[in-house]
Amino acid sequence: MSAIGWRRLSRRRVRVRRVLLAVLVFIFILPLAWTLLASLGLHPDTDVSHVKWTFPPTLRNYAEVGSVEPAFLKEMATSLAVSVTSTALTLSVSFLAAYALTRTRARKRNGRAQVFLILASLPVMAYVMPLNATLRALRIYDTFTGVCLAQTAVLAPLAVYVLSGYLRQVSLDFEEAARLDGATPVRVLLRLILPAHALSLAATGTMLFVLNWNSFLIPMMLTTSHVRTVPIAMSDFFISDRELEWPTAAAALIVSLLPLVTMIFAANRVLARFVLGGRTDV
Repeated sequence: MSAIGWRRLSRRRVRVRRVLLAVLVFIFILPLAWTLLASLGLHPDTDVSHVKWTFPPTLRNYAEVGSVEPAFLKEMATSLAVSVTSTALTLSVSFLAAYALTRTRARKRNGRAQVFLILASLPVMAYVMPLNATLRALRIYDTFTGVCLAQTAVLAPLAVYVLSGYLRQVSLDFEEAARLDGATPVRVLLRLILPAHALSLAATGTMLFVLNWNSFLIPMMLTTSHVRTVPIAMSDFFISDRELEWPTAAAALIVSLLPLVTMIFAANRVLARFVLGGRTDV
């Protein structure tokens, strides 16, 4: 095939990829767009023989979120505090564990990394019973500290696996040279390893923040009333004796997504370079 033919073929492939990507984006965004319209009062009226859409749009449903769930803003603040704290703890513990795992001279260190992937794949319910007993024994059940530690315990295996994938890509020559120059292990870690992996830490932290924010089972099973996060508050809109108001529930969902959207946009450049287990582009 001539060079011109190859160019035409590559252009067709690019067009096909763009079309497929546009279709996938549309499919993923459609439920969110539907929720946004419902929060503005634009939703189909199924009480009539011919389904029609209610107009005009209104922000009244957002004002009603506070009346339906008076502590909603407090619950969002709690979710934010839990997510930030748990993400920081998970990153700290997981990075040290991943560093030790990738720098060990054992022959089966890659197999050990796979063990963390298996632990990360376990259902959350597998952790709930032992965590429940542990938190009660430590007398931190239904506390902010207990929820943060439980979230860290559940998400740490995944973070260790992801970070170990990054650390395996870096040559040990720089570390060995620094040690020959008299640098201590702590100095090597703080001055060399952490700056070199700032991008991977930021990307992993973003992923952990999203998982912490959306976590439902851990806060539900390990708390009663003192620590209420957004997912638990959202469940009140659907599990209640009162009649469900879909527009109000949709408005609450849109409000609860604002911190996530802000986080994703702020970390957009980091996420664009995020490659699982691969080398980052600086």
